[in-house]
Amino acid sequence: MSGHGHDHGAAAGRAGARHAGRLRVVFAVVVVVLVVEAVAAVLTNSLALLSDAAHMLTDAVGLGMALAAVGLADRMPRRGSRTYGLYRLEILAALANALLLLGAAGYVIVEAFLSLQGDHEVDAGPMLVVAIVGLVANGVGVVLLREGARESLNVEGAFLEVLADLVGSVGVVVAGIVVLAWGWTPIDAVVGAAIGLWILPRTLRLAGRSLRILLQMAPPDLDVATLEEDLAGLPGVVGVHDLHVWTLTSEMEVASAHLVVGGADETHAVLDRARAVLSDRYGIDHATLQVEPSDHTGCEELEW
Repeated sequence: MSGHGHDHGAAAGRAGARHAGRLRVVFAVVVVVLVVEAVAAVLTNSLALLSDAAHMLTDAVGLGMALAAVGLADRMPRRGSRTYGLYRLEILAALANALLLLGAAGYVIVEAFLSLQGDHEVDAGPMLVVAIVGLVANGVGVVLLREGARESLNVEGAFLEVLADLVGSVGVVVAGIVVLAWGWTPIDAVVGAAIGLWILPRTLRLAGRSLRILLQMAPPDLDVATLEEDLAGLPGVVGVHDLHVWTLTSEMEVASAHLVVGGADETHAVLDRARAVLSDRYGIDHATLQVEPSDHTGCEELEW
């Protein structure tokens, strides 16, 4: 339905775009630290430092994709066949981040196991210095992205990567201190494996949330049955069918439904009430609602 003063303009300022500036700063810091850690890992023969550098590489790629997704979503609005623009790129970037993290975790765990099978010498002094630099850099990244992670799944993916690196840097610092003070080199491989195991559950949660959106499932905190009851209970509504609710991207929930009314004179009032319920109770500001008379036939035969 159209007309009757309904505003279908886009909501201002999506979360991913609002935090793009901070993403750029963190991306630059991560790239610099990545190069430093990779060179230092080779020179010091540190598996823990190498595993942290590998994870930093996934950070750099993930942050780059996150920034590209935000930029493309903003610069390429709805046009032609892109009826929803490119907003879903943010979710695809979040899923790609999760897959990269899974790969990094697997690599670290395997390398740690192989390292424990033989002698492993580590130059702990330079390793410790570089690990402290990484710790500070990741701490800055966590602070910059913490707010955006509460609002955008894409930013959350970047935040989790930097947070995991922060924990990894703490582990590398500890390993460096242990090797430097007591000469126990296996701690290097143990810390490397621990970093990989710490990454896994957080990565799986991020992947699950991304897949839930890509499969167009209803938001996890929304009860579709209750929503249908609320719409069916509106004055003038005698039936509801073909109800769908899904997430387009972070902070953008979408719904569509057919509302059956008793008379044609109730169309506008029912449409306004339904939009108010969706917005005020469920936070859904973008809804496509078809209002149809009770003697209309055919729509209920749809099975999807």
